[in-house]
Amino acid sequence: MQPINAPFPATRLRRTRQNAGIRGLVRENALSAGDFIWPVFVRAGEDIVEEIPSMPGVYRRSVDRIVEAAQEAWDLGLGALCLFPYTGLEERTEECAGAWDPDNHVNRAIRAIKAVLPDLVVMTDVALDTYNINGHDGFVVDGEIVNDRTVEALVKMAVEQARAGADIIGPSDMMDGRVGAIRKGLEEAGFDKVMILSYAAKYASAFYGPFRDAVGASGALTGDKKTYQMDYANSDEALRLVARDLAEGADMVMVKPGMPYLDICRRVKDAFGAPTFAYQVSGEYSMLKAAAAAGMLDEERVMMESLMAFKRAGCDGILTYFAPAAARVLAGD
Repeated sequence: MQPINAPFPATRLRRTRQNAGIRGLVRENALSAGDFIWPVFVRAGEDIVEEIPSMPGVYRRSVDRIVEAAQEAWDLGLGALCLFPYTGLEERTEECAGAWDPDNHVNRAIRAIKAVLPDLVVMTDVALDTYNINGHDGFVVDGEIVNDRTVEALVKMAVEQARAGADIIGPSDMMDGRVGAIRKGLEEAGFDKVMILSYAAKYASAFYGPFRDAVGASGALTGDKKTYQMDYANSDEALRLVARDLAEGADMVMVKPGMPYLDICRRVKDAFGAPTFAYQVSGEYSMLKAAAAAGMLDEERVMMESLMAFKRAGCDGILTYFAPAAARVLAGD
């Protein structure tokens, strides 16, 4: 129901905007460090912290240096850390067996973090793209990304991540039926407490470019991902996908990318009331960083404004590369 205002001058809506104290009193949404999930990239090697050229201020870390990032997340009160592997082309195969290797970069990093910070929430990514020589999220057979065989591999990948100590599994592949299969696999393996944050509405977007640099996928991808990621012209379809994933056992759902899809976030939250997240993806981050570096924008102000937009659109949390910087702003550091 829309509010009914008395006519001017009985109603002067500027009254509630006249100073910072009053604005804070009537503010409808608020951010906290616990709203943020920080995506972190892990790679092979030792004592490596290397900046990603297309993502200033974002780094790949070797497993022995990943605990430093985890400690930073813990000290800042971030909601969770999300691990993504960097794999060079020499580490990728058509069979993608590295995805469910108990000793891959991600699984080793989970164990290292949990040994030091057992209560830090750790999220993982479930898709084959970072292990696939073709750069696709699923197996490629005669030029087609095959669904059911891929889902079987994703279950193995998710179970190994849970065994390593992951708290939240994030299927980002967009294969049909993968949430139900992963839920079943986790239950059968005794990981009934492990949560699934499904990338339920993931669009075939051009905003992912810097991320592909970050994980070593630039130049690996053959073709595009339009046969499994969503058409960016569609919104009703997103609701069907979210409904399906919740019915299959997802605990939380994700919209990706973020800012260009705030309308989808709002529709998902209004329709289902389920925990709803958005991913402020690499392209969004890098655009804001580039504009700030060129003196066109105030980086801190646009960072906080962009993050608040997600809360206003109904999101319960945000995956963002700005997580540590935003947490420091909120803490007054």
